[in-house]
Amino acid sequence: MLRSVFGKTLWDQRRSLVAWVIGITTIGVFYAAFHPVINNPEMKAALEAYPEGFLEAIGFTDVTSAAGYLSSTTFGLLGPALIMVFAAAVGGSAIAGEEESGRLDLTLAHPVSRWSVAWQRFAAIVVAMLVVGVAMAIGLAAISGPADLGEIGPANLFAASIQLAFFGALFGAIALGMGAATGRRSLVYASVAIVGVVGFFGYNLGPSVEGLAWLADISPYHFYLGGEPLKNGFQLFDSLVLAVASLVLVGIGGFVFDRRDIAI
Repeated sequence: MLRSVFGKTLWDQRRSLVAWVIGITTIGVFYAAFHPVINNPEMKAALEAYPEGFLEAIGFTDVTSAAGYLSSTTFGLLGPALIMVFAAAVGGSAIAGEEESGRLDLTLAHPVSRWSVAWQRFAAIVVAMLVVGVAMAIGLAAISGPADLGEIGPANLFAASIQLAFFGALFGAIALGMGAATGRRSLVYASVAIVGVVGFFGYNLGPSVEGLAWLADISPYHFYLGGEPLKNGFQLFDSLVLAVASLVLVGIGGFVFDRRDIAI
C-alpha cells in the first residue's frame, strides 16, 4: 500500500538516482582533475588567442586559477548542463510522465490529494539534488590535492556544490510545474531547455550586449554563480531566491494540476 508518495518516489528512483549521482560526480571530478594541465603558461597563451567574445559566450573568461577553472567547467558548464537534464528527467516523469502512461490514476486512487502528490514529488527531487551536491563536494575535496585545487577550501567547494543543488531544484521545479500544469513531457523538456539556454547565454553575454544586461540579472546562473561561491562561500540570499522561485513554480503547477481535467 502507498504510505508516502515522497518515500515511494525515492524508492522507485533509487537505481536511476545512484546512476545520475555517479555520472554527474564522475564527470565533474574528471574535468576538475585537468586543472594542472590548464594551469600553465602555454595554455594561458593558447587561450589568449581565442576571441574574447567566444570565451565570454562559453563562460571561459578565467580558467587558469582553480576557482575560475571550476567555475567555468565543473560548475559553470558541465555540472549545470547535466543537472538540468537530470531535473528534466525526474521532473518530467513525476506527474506528466505518469499521466501520459496512464499510471497516475494508481497514485490518485489512494487517499492523497493532487496538491500533496505535487509537493511530495518535488520534495523527492530536492533530496535527489542535494545528494548530487554532497557527492560532488566529496569528490572534489578528495582530489583537491592532486588537482591543485588547494586555493579553494573544503567549505567553499561544499558551498558551490550545494548551490548547484539549489540550481538543479529550480529546474526540477520548472519541469514538475510544467508537467503538472499541462501533463505533457514535450513541454517539460522544451521549457527546461529554453530557460537553460537563455539563462546561460544571458548570464555570460548579457552584460556585454547593450540593452541585454537585465538578462544576466534575472538568469538562474546569476543566483547560482554570480556570488562566486568558490571564492566567497555560500550565498544565502541567492540560494533563497532560487528556493522561493522553485516553490512558486511548483505552487503554480500544483494549483493548475488540482483543477484541470486529467486524461487518465
